[in-house]
Amino acid sequence: MSAAVSVDCPAKTNLTLHVGTKRADWAGRHALDTIYCAINVTDTVTVSAAPAGCGVSLRVSGEHLGDLRPDGDIRANHAVRALEALAQASGHPADVAVHITKHIPVAAGLGGGSADAAATLLALNTLWGLHWPVDRLMPIAAGLGADMPFCLVGGYAHGTGFGERVTPIAEGSDTETALYRQGFAGMVLVGAYDAALSTPRVYAEFDRIGNGRDDPHCPRSDNDLQYAAIRLHPRSGLAVELALAAGATHAFVSGSGPSVVAFVPSSGAADAVTQAWRERQAADRIIRTSAPAKPVMRIPASVSDCR
Repeated sequence: MSAAVSVDCPAKTNLTLHVGTKRADWAGRHALDTIYCAINVTDTVTVSAAPAGCGVSLRVSGEHLGDLRPDGDIRANHAVRALEALAQASGHPADVAVHITKHIPVAAGLGGGSADAAATLLALNTLWGLHWPVDRLMPIAAGLGADMPFCLVGGYAHGTGFGERVTPIAEGSDTETALYRQGFAGMVLVGAYDAALSTPRVYAEFDRIGNGRDDPHCPRSDNDLQYAAIRLHPRSGLAVELALAAGATHAFVSGSGPSVVAFVPSSGAADAVTQAWRERQAADRIIRTSAPAKPVMRIPASVSDCR
């Protein structure tokens, strides 16, 4: 077994997000039907073997951590929850040092916490020599959160249930080809914000006001949560409108927001969207990247100690 394993796990966005009714048997979560897409903004999770009896340790680094406090209760961290769930399922001692290097904006509708959990499961699967197929990791991920099973596979996928039932869209399939032709691939701009937006708050607003299909002032979107997210965070709506006017093929609020994702057909269009966002202060940070993306595993030359 390796002494340390790193996984770079990409963020997620929802190309479509149709929200159904609440389900009491899902702890009040809504039924969802979504097309996931992984975008190449990654968090890196490194797990290192620690001596017996050390237990779990957590270190978080990176800029723009928001309210993700490195000195907070580590048991609330998605990566640590994933570690403990896999330890329980596999019977492996949870003596592991976890280091998360964050690049995915926090509480932004981009699935950063889910990516951290998925990366931890993938990394531990190798570190502990389990070699379980992804299908065996999926139920563990589903027990932790809606987006986590998708983050295990990346690329494109169809999600149902409360988002946790994931069917990957095969490379080279007619469905993937259609997504490419529709412009859901290639260059991507992410408009990120210093302010976070609570997912439960957005769902509560959605339950109150609906998806805005009848509001002529609401930017059209296949994301049912966009209307509520924009009502709570108007700059997201401005960013969507500016991106489309500047030449983006698609622009929408990512998941529950507030981040905005814009697919652009060329470098010129990317420059135009970037300029429009900056001139109108429609985003606090602009990340230029690509889609789709998949998790990448690395085995660095490092050894953990018990601290």
